[in-house]
Amino acid sequence: MRSINIKLRFALLFTSFVAIILAILFAFIYVLYGSYREEDYYNRIFVEGSEVFTIFSEIKGEMETLPAKFIQDVHDKTLVNEKLFIVDTTGKVVFKMPDSLKISEQPIDKSKFVRNNTVYRYTDADDVQHVVIYFPQSANYVHASGLDKVGFRKLKTLRVILGGVFLGGLFLTAIISFLFVNEALKPLVRLSLQMKRTTEQNLGDRIDVPSSRDEISAIAKNFNAMLERLRKAFFFQKNFVQHASHELRTPLAVMLSQTESALHKTYTVEEYKLVLESLREDQQQMIELTNSLLLISQYENMDFQNNWPLVRVDELLYEVVEITQKNIPDMHLSIEFELIPDQDSWLTVQGNDSLIRAAFTNLIKNAYKYASDQTAKISIAPGMQQLIIHVDNCGPQLTPLEIEKLMIPFFRGSNAHGKKGFGLGLSIIHRIITLHGGKIDYHALPNNMNRFTVALPTINH
Repeated sequence: MRSINIKLRFALLFTSFVAIILAILFAFIYVLYGSYREEDYYNRIFVEGSEVFTIFSEIKGEMETLPAKFIQDVHDKTLVNEKLFIVDTTGKVVFKMPDSLKISEQPIDKSKFVRNNTVYRYTDADDVQHVVIYFPQSANYVHASGLDKVGFRKLKTLRVILGGVFLGGLFLTAIISFLFVNEALKPLVRLSLQMKRTTEQNLGDRIDVPSSRDEISAIAKNFNAMLERLRKAFFFQKNFVQHASHELRTPLAVMLSQTESALHKTYTVEEYKLVLESLREDQQQMIELTNSLLLISQYENMDFQNNWPLVRVDELLYEVVEITQKNIPDMHLSIEFELIPDQDSWLTVQGNDSLIRAAFTNLIKNAYKYASDQTAKISIAPGMQQLIIHVDNCGPQLTPLEIEKLMIPFFRGSNAHGKKGFGLGLSIIHRIITLHGGKIDYHALPNNMNRFTVALPTINH
């Protein structure tokens, strides 16, 4: 079954709402008018009965019998199918109109009247309305009834009018709502067509943002922002693959060259050992590169876990410094607090102990590797919302253009000449810190000082 498009759905939805509102309003009008008609006709019957009784009271002493024709001649305001009779104190019918009116033995049900209640009214199954009036001065009961044919005809006419207005209004609403929805969704349609034309080859193109500050404009801006993120992701992925291929191809080519040379030449035992040592070094580099690539891929697919334990970062840093100094004896490391924390929670984060340990280990080794004096300084600045760690060293600084690319995999700055590595360490550190909701930045300080700043949210954030 073919699905209904969004324009038709919105038009039908809007028309349905209007139909419900009109139906409720028209039903309310119809019920109110019906109630008004009934009340108005009851009043007319009451007035008719009261006037007839007044005429009857004034002339009944002058005539022994009072024919209905006489009162009808005097009082010409009669109702449709009007029937009226008067009962005296003994329960006897003393007047009826018309004269041929048949009345039961118990014409008035006096139980319907209570104290201070002189009027009783009701409507029978034939829609004839009855009003019974008690006059305490003479102890007479007047029963009057009539059929409101005119009122019912007006009520029927009103029903036809309301039905016609309802259908006509519904038809106009459907047309107007469809035209309105069609006009309102034009920007969204244009946006959809522009999105459809977007592919991986033209991620640099941007869709037009309407000048109005509405939801369509917000969608367009968000889509452009998403395109920019995708463009960067594709760019990084492309560069990553190219650099990875290059880094893997170089040691493989060297190893193949050395292997072929060893197969075609006759070496001494010492020369073969030198070839094997060189091959082992190249293989070690390939293993390190492969492990780094696996780490980046693993961290890229990892998310923050709510069940991660609490980690005291200061204690972890002391352990990392101790282990690093044992592995690199000529490294000079120092740790200091910029301020004393008020609470232990200022030094505590929620995270994966192994990942945080690996991030700071690589960051400290990176500081040592590019330091001109093999010295690195670690400063801890506790805070209630976030914990700041600075890692400083003295050495060649990066240019602003290099700083922008610093966290890109395989990127190596001008200060990396003559240094072994693949340019993946900072990418791994950046991913680990970001995974824990933090951030890492580089700042070039005076006197050739380099500073990496890590900010991690504490458990108080």
